[in-house]
Amino acid sequence: MEITTLLPVLVSLIVIGAFAGFLAGLLGVGGGIVLVPAFFYAFQYLGFDGPQLMQVCLATSLATIIVTSIRSTQSHHKKGAVDWLILRQWAPGIATGAVCGVVLAANLESVVLQLIFGGLGAVIGLYLAFGNQAWALADDMPSGPLRWVLGTILGGLSVLLGIGGGSLGVPFMSLHRVPIHRAVATAAGFGLAIAIPSAVVWMFVQVDAPKLPWTFGAVNLPAFLVIIPMTFIFAPIGATVAHRMDAKPLKRLFGAFLLIVAANMVRTALWG
Repeated sequence: MEITTLLPVLVSLIVIGAFAGFLAGLLGVGGGIVLVPAFFYAFQYLGFDGPQLMQVCLATSLATIIVTSIRSTQSHHKKGAVDWLILRQWAPGIATGAVCGVVLAANLESVVLQLIFGGLGAVIGLYLAFGNQAWALADDMPSGPLRWVLGTILGGLSVLLGIGGGSLGVPFMSLHRVPIHRAVATAAGFGLAIAIPSAVVWMFVQVDAPKLPWTFGAVNLPAFLVIIPMTFIFAPIGATVAHRMDAKPLKRLFGAFLLIVAANMVRTALWG
């Protein structure tokens, strides 16, 4: 690949990784909700378009989440914040849903995944913008067969969005009276249950993808290698800024930003 083509790709990925890492640390949301649309628009702008471009964006985002979730889970565990009982009970269903999500996503066109991302992204944006931690659906997490069903849905939807456990797992646990800090910590473990099986399967799925260099299955290796160190560098910076500011207006601002991104993703899918 010519340096004149490779250099803009690398620069774009560095900026994307820094932005995703900073927002993840600042707002406590997973980087995937930022990485997927950022990958999509950057690759498209650079000429790497295709009928299954979104598959590459989802798969590469999920691959990065493996590393970031390990680091996050270790950090939260040292503080005693991870609820290992919830994690052990929910991980099998979530992992099963993640694999099912890959099978479904691999057989969809990029435009369909754009619409799914736009719709679900808008829901997450609305929750961030207007959600209240006092809201609750029940006093305890679901159990029995319902746990397996909901875990499978949670894992499958996360893969269709290319995200880890934070964006869906934290609101879900909060709505079942799990304290917010414990929910955030446990959701990092959800991210591992989602990202490990899905990323492994994505590496063996052949998609009609753009001709991005060094793409294995649907996982783009250069994007993975560039994003990881950038998120490691900038996530702590975002966390430091968050401790010095009121997080509520920041989350509402990001919710509004996410609504705009989701709307634009839908617009691109429908009208180009």
